Amino acid sequence: MMMIVPPGMAHFPPQSGYAPGLVANGFLFIAGQLGRDDAMQVIAEPEAQMTRAWRNVVTILAEAGCTVRDIVDVTTFHVGLREHLDLYKRVRDRVMEGHTPPWTAIGVSELSRPGLIVEIKCIARIP
Repeated sequence: MMMIVPPGMAHFPPQSGYAPGLVANGFLFIAGQLGRDDAMQVIAEPEAQMTRAWRNVVTILAEAGCTVRDIVDVTTFHVGLREHLDLYKRVRDRVMEGHTPPWTAIGVSELSRPGLIVEIKCIARIP
């Protein structure tokens, strides 16, 4: 197994106790990604928060030599699922560029920090 830690995420393993990504048996497992800015503050605006969460996913994919087209499964966790679902799908569709892997959306009452509304977890196949 190989840990995937993009340069801007080097603080995650020692501070938070997890790897942003892990390669095992030809697959990349991406930990749930959130919409926080470079100072680790929650981005309040919903579309910007969702866009940043997806940007983090893309960064981890790239570090492992993958693109969004290599994603084989997506699980998302949503605070206010029904309220934000249409917006989330528009953001996701911009990022995924027509790629449509299996997706499971789960409504939750809260995420790790107040103000977070989405967490994105993916599995990709290493090309």
